[in-house]
Amino acid sequence: MALSDRPSRQSLIPSFLYSSPSSTRTLPIKKMLQSSSTFDAVSSSPKTFVIPAPSEPSKKIELYSPAFYAACTFGGILSCGLTHMTVTPLDLVKCNMQIDPAKYKSISSGFGILLKEQGVRGFFRGWVPTLLGYSAQGACKFGFYEFFKKYYTDIAGPEYAAKYKTLIYLAGSASAEVIADVALCPFEAVKVRVQTQPGFARGLADGLPKFVKSEGTLGLYKGIVPLWGRQIPYTMMKFASFETIVEMIYKYAVPAPKDQCSKSLQLGISFAGGYVAGVFCAIVSHPADNLVSFLNNAKGATVGDAVKKLGLWGLFTRGLPLRIVMIGTLTGAQWGIYDAFKVFVGLPTTGGVAPAAPTPSASELANA
Repeated sequence: MALSDRPSRQSLIPSFLYSSPSSTRTLPIKKMLQSSSTFDAVSSSPKTFVIPAPSEPSKKIELYSPAFYAACTFGGILSCGLTHMTVTPLDLVKCNMQIDPAKYKSISSGFGILLKEQGVRGFFRGWVPTLLGYSAQGACKFGFYEFFKKYYTDIAGPEYAAKYKTLIYLAGSASAEVIADVALCPFEAVKVRVQTQPGFARGLADGLPKFVKSEGTLGLYKGIVPLWGRQIPYTMMKFASFETIVEMIYKYAVPAPKDQCSKSLQLGISFAGGYVAGVFCAIVSHPADNLVSFLNNAKGATVGDAVKKLGLWGLFTRGLPLRIVMIGTLTGAQWGIYDAFKVFVGLPTTGGVAPAAPTPSASELANA
């Protein structure tokens, strides 16, 4: 139903959050113009009076231009690198629960054991490979997602792009993640070894040479297949569910079009949609996450060894509650940071407007 057909609809969201910014800026400008009307009447030549909006960038980035993809890539670096580094303590406990469940029986006991054995500094062990690895992954994930989404949309054409938009989200995110995990895998291998084997290394600088000496250069990619198994379903769920959830929020919960909502409201919707999407991501990708941790911790281990030791039930559930909290918060924060950066450089936030199906022309209707 069109918005104009439901004027009596009441919203729980304050009206100033979605009122058009143009309406608030036009009034003072009109007053200034009216106050100067006497001067203009006396003046011998007409004058042009222009006041640019202070929040409007002087030069907008053109969508799907090289500058657009560069901005999305840098936004991905910020969103993934910073958020994953921040939750390093949670990730550290999760990895140890997956590797040594007899010692790390619960989240609370895991934090207690790490605090007792390694002190407060121990909670951030492995933060450097985490920051660098997930920054590289985020750059490829978000940058290539925007590229492949446009690429597959152009291949499908306007009609099929509108009809099968979810498939385009899934295909674009899967394609981007294949590339992103190649960048992440070496850092992830060192991170897991540093976090789960005390005394192996202090961080990336000494851990990477030790890992290569022990496993060889190809050993850095020993976990690439399980990593794809974890990250590709995760990313497909992350992007497709986010796009769908945000579109539904604007369609059913917000009483105004997206372009009339304030930037703060749009960013709030991005965080909310990202958090819900993150819960789905954690559930879908958790078995592969257990495999990645197991394989990177044990030299020469295989997938069969992991299944035999963890069991099918443990493969799906061990460390899952903590990962749901971690990934939900992580994904919500990532979308919030990513869209905040896009707004900062003058780009619209992600999602919210479904691609419109093309309207048939008069000649096409006549031939039908």
